[in-house]
Amino acid sequence: MILSDKKILEEINNGNILIEPFNINNLGTNSYDVHLGKWLGIYEDEILDAKAHNKIKLLEIPENGFILFPSKLYLGVTEEYTETRNYVPFLEGKSSVGRLGIDIHSTAGKGDAGFCNTWTLEISVKQPVKIYAGMPIGQIIYFNVDGEIATPYNSKKTAKYTERTKYPVESMMFKNFNKNDSSEKTKK
Repeated sequence: MILSDKKILEEINNGNILIEPFNINNLGTNSYDVHLGKWLGIYEDEILDAKAHNKIKLLEIPENGFILFPSKLYLGVTEEYTETRNYVPFLEGKSSVGRLGIDIHSTAGKGDAGFCNTWTLEISVKQPVKIYAGMPIGQIIYFNVDGEIATPYNSKKTAKYTERTKYPVESMMFKNFNKNDSSEKTKK
């Protein structure tokens, strides 16, 4: 089940949901609107390698906007820092953003219970479009969890996206390979 506006407010008051900054005007019927932060990340290399640390170049979105182009992946970040306990947060694009041909995530719309950070957005566009820091970009909806949570995301030793940041974060997939490579070496 998805939390209603009243339940989201109740859980904020109970300390199970944190949104910074919080503005009551961004609370929808069953979601909370989040906004595009002022930083974008663009991968330095044209060819990405899942086993390597693919570094990004950070760009600050100018006040007069920034044009996104098709066939390029942009990493954005939400202005809002969130913490979620006992619920599963999902980030979806706003319909107005989708109608401009902007996708805000390739695959990572679901957070985990215990996720505490800003949200990195995997932004792609269908045609050139100008974006602005502070524009509404998505909405978080909260789902109930059925059962007790053994290990919240922020407590997992293997969690890769726990360092609080105001910048988009590049893929840490390479850490999966490094972990597996070192465990294979110790078996030999």
